Amino acid sequence: MPYLFLALAISSEICATVSMKYSEGFTRLLPSIVVVVGYVFSFAMLSQALKHIPVSTAYAIWSGAGTAVVAAIGFSFLGEGLNTLKVVGISLIIAGVVALNLGGASH
Repeated sequence: MPYLFLALAISSEICATVSMKYSEGFTRLLPSIVVVVGYVFSFAMLSQALKHIPVSTAYAIWSGAGTAVVAAIGFSFLGEGLNTLKVVGISLIIAGVVALNLGGASH
């Protein structure tokens, strides 16, 4: 169940971040509402996940997955450029998240 909360937090954060692009500096009402509701829900779900997942692991997964997916959305649908350095950067983020997970919890 904690990883379901984490997945919901990630999904909501991704929706909120992409909606921020469409809010045009919070001048468009509907995307602005999605941003606020999305981030509030994301933090609520992240806080539930943190009851059972170490903060270092949960935050790394939440921020890393969000960053990688939003970047992919930017490249695929929002016309943002993609180059080798950006691919390497995203790969390093993913590798860092994997490394934290493989490191396990320390007490």
